[in-house]
Amino acid sequence: MSTAYLTHPVFLQHEMGAHHPERPARLYAIEDRLIASGLFDLLRHYRAPRASREALLRVHTADYLDLLAQRSPQQGYRQLDPDTMMNPHTLEAAWHAAGAAVQATDLVLSGVVENAFCAVRPPGHHALAARAMGFCFFNNIAVGVAHALAAHGLQRVAIVDFDVHHGNGSEAIFAADDRVLLCSSFQHPFYPGTDLKPHHPNIVHAPLRAGDGSSALRAAYSEHLLPALEAFAPQMIFISAGFDGHVEDEMSALQLTDGDYAWLTRQLVDAAARHAQGRLVSLLEGGYALNALGRSCAQHIRVLMGLHGEA
Repeated sequence: MSTAYLTHPVFLQHEMGAHHPERPARLYAIEDRLIASGLFDLLRHYRAPRASREALLRVHTADYLDLLAQRSPQQGYRQLDPDTMMNPHTLEAAWHAAGAAVQATDLVLSGVVENAFCAVRPPGHHALAARAMGFCFFNNIAVGVAHALAAHGLQRVAIVDFDVHHGNGSEAIFAADDRVLLCSSFQHPFYPGTDLKPHHPNIVHAPLRAGDGSSALRAAYSEHLLPALEAFAPQMIFISAGFDGHVEDEMSALQLTDGDYAWLTRQLVDAAARHAQGRLVSLLEGGYALNALGRSCAQHIRVLMGLHGEA
């Protein structure tokens, strides 16, 4: 398989303080592991462009875009919520992170590559239409999905979110949009305090308890999320790829392993092959234990490339 790898140098300039877990070293950890494993040179590399305002306005309000521009600091930090801050490079990084989703979508749907991985910062799945939260400013995956619907005319697009934190922003943006199926597994109860009361039919939750581990995760997908994906038969799959459920990651307690991420990816690649001509775009979300992030992300990309991954 031909797999695109999209990133940009400005992602390394966005930072929220020396001790903040969402730090530039995350991207270095991924790249170092890809190089060490021999995968890096086999990928097709692209520098993520800046998203257009039109692309962002499909999921965010104009007032919100203007507010972020006004609040972007010339120096130091500007705090937007208790754990989300801007430095002078944050806004530009966010525009390019959303642009990566758009370019990856174009590359896959034009047949230039079969699938793509976007090594982006800041992440996106907590960002709401008019609010930054949870380290996120623009909802990158929502921008990519909306582009696939509006610019390419797709009618059935699926998002699979396996970050340990529920992607509340993605859910809020696409709730009741029957063109989009959102399947998500996440630790619960946990940030951002997801309400699991009845929700729209296009939203499929698989909440997991602290300590559940590999068997519970695989059962949730095999018995619940993957059947929903099969029934929907998406024309394209997007992945919110968060690796913060790893046993080595202190941000969570799901006790997952490198092999779980390889297994998950294989299920989604197979589903894309059956229903979507292999068309799949994956975007980095969480993952804060650097060694575990590098290994797990390399397993994820290895499977995207059609190479053997851990079981």
